Amino acid sequence: MMGDYWTFVVIAVAGFLATDIWRWLGVVAGNRLNEESEALYWVRAVATALVMAVTAKLIVFPNGMLADTPLWLRLGAAGIGFAVFLLTGRKVAVGVAVPMALLVAGLWWIGV
Repeated sequence: MMGDYWTFVVIAVAGFLATDIWRWLGVVAGNRLNEESEALYWVRAVATALVMAVTAKLIVFPNGMLADTPLWLRLGAAGIGFAVFLLTGRKVAVGVAVPMALLVAGLWWIGV
């Protein structure tokens, strides 16, 4: 019976060793970092740039069902969503929900 689950045990242990140990080491090392250091500002800037690059790629070169939507709808939803995000005090939930609702409404309106 254990032979059937051996593969899953190996995957779980390997996944833990490959990711979680490094996360814990990051937590330990992160407690010693000065939040106002130039290095941390650079890390935040790079992380933000990577997230924005992925977002821009999904808007300009979408795949799946999003590929069937017109570019104007994707750009409009992203732009309005970002404006609402800023106007509501940078609330992430609002910044995610508004563009999704606009995409759904736009898809319904154009009949996709």
